[in-house]
Amino acid sequence: MAKKYKMNDICCGVKGDYQFWESANANSIAQQYYLSRLSELAMSMFKWKELPDSVDPRFLEYTLFYEGAAVFFKDNDLTERNLSKNEQEEGGTYLALQVVLGGDLNVYRVPNNRKAYAVNTYNKKLTVEDSVIIWNNMIRLPEYGRMMFYAEKLAQIDRAIDVNVKGQRFPIAILCDESQRLTMKQVYKQYDGNEPFIFGDKSLDLSGIQVINTGSPYVADKLQQLKNNIWAEAMMCLGIPNSPSEKKERLVANEAKVSQGGTLASRSSRLEMRKRACDEINKMFGLAIDVEYNQDLDMSTEDGDSSEQEESEGFDNE
Repeated sequence: MAKKYKMNDICCGVKGDYQFWESANANSIAQQYYLSRLSELAMSMFKWKELPDSVDPRFLEYTLFYEGAAVFFKDNDLTERNLSKNEQEEGGTYLALQVVLGGDLNVYRVPNNRKAYAVNTYNKKLTVEDSVIIWNNMIRLPEYGRMMFYAEKLAQIDRAIDVNVKGQRFPIAILCDESQRLTMKQVYKQYDGNEPFIFGDKSLDLSGIQVINTGSPYVADKLQQLKNNIWAEAMMCLGIPNSPSEKKERLVANEAKVSQGGTLASRSSRLEMRKRACDEINKMFGLAIDVEYNQDLDMSTEDGDSSEQEESEGFDNE
């Protein structure tokens, strides 16, 4: 006869392992936290200029982040069901939407046929003659997969820090008979709650109880530095300047620029494909669209670099 499980068993494990599920939930929250942070940074890296009002720059970057490509085109027959009246334009409406790429490729492996679509069932067949594909980067891949990779690493280190810090507070293991397990759990709860006194009746047998000091070494500071390094690597992958180490003195301007070579190369891959798409769109539709890197994400401007150099020189003279 098959064993019947209670709802509590299904939600919390057959043995009611709350600690396991609580830990799994904390792991998931940590990963989602870092993924959301990295995603937000990735989608706010570029500023689009002179876009038609009917094109949403946030959705454009959202699509490029998750799917790696979007399509820009003009729809001359867009209905009110698909777009509000104030977003419609005379002579047609410009859109930048998700795209399904066809298999008919030109010599540069650009699909000649593509289909724009939206979640409200809107779709339109397009060709290379009436639309432009906007690629996310030189390799035509989304950023989502890479940011998920770094989010998982950051979450694992973050949770390891939590475990190590808590290990400094509870570096003990309690060995007792099975009959005393419940009693020891109650004693531990009082200890965990920072109670100054732990009370027990006269029948409490402590002779068969052994407490082992696990001696958990404190490595949270090293893990934090490792997390900083992984975060800096993620920023380099996106193309955002970031220094992984806490230095006693600042780098001079030239040294700082050399150290950010990989960061600038990663940024160039994404920015170049957007600018190339702008050129093709402007040529096809007679627009003046442009895109640039969001300088607000930089840790310092050129003026800041020179001030850092002065501070470094002042530090050396002391």
